[in-house]
This record gives sequence, structure tokens and C-alpha cells, in this order.
Amino acid sequence: MAFIPALPYNYELPESSQVALIVIDMQRDFLEPGGFGDILGNDVSLLRAIVPTLKYLLEGCRAMGIPIIHTIECHQPDLSDCPPAKIKRGQGELTIGSEGPMGRILIKGEPGNGIIPELAPLPGEFVIHKPGKGAFYATELATILQEHNITHLLITGVTTEVCVQTTMREANDRGYECLMVEDATESYFPEFKQATLEMVRAQGGIVGWTATAERVLQGLKQGISCRGSIDCP
Repeated sequence: MAFIPALPYNYELPESSQVALIVIDMQRDFLEPGGFGDILGNDVSLLRAIVPTLKYLLEGCRAMGIPIIHTIECHQPDLSDCPPAKIKRGQGELTIGSEGPMGRILIKGEPGNGIIPELAPLPGEFVIHKPGKGAFYATELATILQEHNITHLLITGVTTEVCVQTTMREANDRGYECLMVEDATESYFPEFKQATLEMVRAQGGIVGWTATAERVLQGLKQGISCRGSIDCP
């Protein structure tokens, strides 16, 4: 049985076709100066620090034929899919739908709502537009996973304690085996990231597993090399 060395214990892998990589909200509004994250007073360089590792992981998964699912947090131009409470919360000068340096904030199709160029989706990869924090709420994600017989999710992106954790908890409740990639997720608040990693793997993996990108790729490669081999442990 192939596995990824992980915490709190090894993450066993099924057939590679049943594993998907989810890349959550790596969009300009959250990672670039002048975006929504910057406007809210956050240090976006903290999030950008994971881009090389995430790109390495993404390219490795692509080379092995692992399905890739990208998400973008966004809303319709008329904000019909955005609860008023979400718009009001935060009490900043600019809110969702306001005109910012990169277009209207968190509005589908605006420049700031695009995924950063380094991690741009390739043809054939899934792109989920989500109005909530979790990737399952009001999206086609559940249908995609069911139609492709995906049972195991490798979860990455930003921010660790909000959209990444929410998606992982939603997936866990639906019966998916989830692993959060430690160095391919990040928060504007490092202590929040660390707390999230500890929470998801607590109590024997109550929400799931965590591991580094390098260990994820090593485990996936082991799974591919072992498939059909009688010598695989």
C-alpha cells in the first residue's frame, strides 16, 4: 500500500485517479499589493511566500496526471449571491463590490479576481467559482468529485484558517480523506496557520492529515511506481 508520510500517521493512498489536488483562492485580490487583502491592512508577502512550493507541487501533480481543481472566491456583479452580512462585515472603507485598484473587489471577471499568473489553470483543469468560504457551498464541486470517483483530497491555498480549513471540514463531513499540505497553505497570521494545522490532525486526525509538499510528491510517485508491482509493500 502506497502512502504519504504525514501527521498524525501515514496517509494511505488509493489509485492515483481517485486523488485530486485542490488549490484554494490563489487570486490576485489576496496575494498582490493593491488587492483586497492589502487594502484590509494585511502583509500579502506572507501569502506569496508559498507560491514557489505550490507551483512545484502543482507541476508535480500535473506530471503524474492528478486531477487539479482551482477555486476562486467571487460574486456576481449584482451581488445577488452575496449575503448582506458578508458585505457589511469588517467595516472598512472598501467592501465587496467596491471599486478598488484592480477593479471591483471579489467580483467575478474583474482583474483582481483572477488567479495569479504563476499558478494559472491549464486547459482541462477545473475552476470553481465559490461565493462562500468553503468550496462546497453553492458550487459544483461535490458533483465533480462524484463523477470522477475522487475519494482523497490534497488541499492547499489561502487562507489556512478560513477558506482552506472550511473546505477541509466540509470535505471531511462528506467522507473524503483529506490532507492539508503544510508548506503550500498560508495565512496573514502565522499563529492562525499553526493552530489550524494542529486542530485538523488532533485526536488521531479528527479532520485529516498534514504533510509537506515534498512528502506528498514522494508518496504519489511511490504509488505510481508500485501500481501493479508484486514487490510493493
